[in-house]
Amino acid sequence: MIRTLPSTEPGAARSGVPRGPRRDLYAAGAAVLLVTAAVLVGRHIQGTGRTLFVDWPPLLASWEPHLGPGTPAAVLVAVATVAYGPALAARLPWRTLVPLTWGTAMAWTYSLALIDGWHRGIAVRLTTRHEYLQVVDRFHDIPAALRGFTRHILLGSPDNWPAHIAGHPPAATLTFVLLDRIGLRGGGWAGAWCITVGATACVAVLVTVRALADEGLARRAAPFLVLAPAAVWMGVSADAYFAAVAAWAVALLALAVTGRSLWWAGASGLLFGLTCYLSYGLTLVALIAAAVLVLGRHGIRGRPALLLALLAGLAVVPAAFTLAGFNWWEAYHLLVTRYYQGVGGIRPYGYWVWANLACTVLITGLATAAGLRRTGAVLVRRRRGGTGRTAEARLALLVSAALLALLVADLSGMSKAETERIWLPFALWLLPACAFLTLPRASGSAPAGGSPIRAWLTAQALLALLLNHLLLTGW
Repeated sequence: MIRTLPSTEPGAARSGVPRGPRRDLYAAGAAVLLVTAAVLVGRHIQGTGRTLFVDWPPLLASWEPHLGPGTPAAVLVAVATVAYGPALAARLPWRTLVPLTWGTAMAWTYSLALIDGWHRGIAVRLTTRHEYLQVVDRFHDIPAALRGFTRHILLGSPDNWPAHIAGHPPAATLTFVLLDRIGLRGGGWAGAWCITVGATACVAVLVTVRALADEGLARRAAPFLVLAPAAVWMGVSADAYFAAVAAWAVALLALAVTGRSLWWAGASGLLFGLTCYLSYGLTLVALIAAAVLVLGRHGIRGRPALLLALLAGLAVVPAAFTLAGFNWWEAYHLLVTRYYQGVGGIRPYGYWVWANLACTVLITGLATAAGLRRTGAVLVRRRRGGTGRTAEARLALLVSAALLALLVADLSGMSKAETERIWLPFALWLLPACAFLTLPRASGSAPAGGSPIRAWLTAQALLALLLNHLLLTGW
């Protein structure tokens, strides 16, 4: 059974609750206060000025308590993962753990989506007036559509694109166009694609943590990646698919620098290029990639061919779209104008710059808030010349890079609201911080039954279940 770690910080309490776990509860409590403030202040702003453009701030959701066909399955998956997940993650062979993690994450996401029913929860999510399937017919001539893509971004332009099409490079829309072309037409197939592919993101994170830190930390993070509250928005949002592509770009880079593989480097570059043409904001994944390169610098030292393979792969997708007539930079500058033409120019930055972080609490859970506190403690001890394990410090650096990317996105002002889905590609990389909550005791003992681990997992699952049963989310 995975064990929990009492504080190794100086001055830990000698009786009662150790200082480390007590500080974890303080961090979780601070996260609860942040969400509460965002709800109360948001309701006041929306009620008086109606400038937030969300019905249940800080989330794009409406209050609608309900049950659905996915309720029994979601409860079953949650109970089974809490009861058996930590032990299985610790003991199963790695080749068994990886597909089991993917399968369980899919089951969790599908069951949460089906709480709203098949039609409302999956089939129509990507068919609404802002979504990608609205314009599939306008891509009957793909080269012509790419050449003229930027002419339809601004609100005043003829036949301007719906919000999500205008807000993303065309690779996002092309994905659903190609699904339609091969016969997987309609919102049901599009939703299934996003859930099935999106669920692989947790596997990519596991692979990365194993490659850059160690397998033990990856195993400890696995149950938390599976039961992430983010699954509420992974099913169904195209950002789940974007998150998976970005996560695998990082994972393949980690495998390249640790295994010195030119093939992995080239494949990583290819996916990084695709990532930038799925979402403009995902260029910030470069910060996570930079952390991977720093952590894997010994693997690339004296191997310039690895970097050349990475850059060669990175050039493929941009070159293809540029030759097809799409100008990424021009489109991005037009998007900024479009953003401020719409509600982005009205939503108050002063509220969203901190309320976005409350959304992050809701998609990553209270366990992640406590895990981030421990991440900071690991980095501080390392900086002070402490004796912390190198693997823990490496994981802390990776998580910190994701947190930095998220904060940059926040301060940019281009992420005002709806970050519960927009930030999925960054939030997934915060979840491995939960591994720090489950490290073995220095003395080798552990609480009976691993109850602290199960308590944190239960909190994660309950948050997701409450969100999906009490609110009807917009994505």
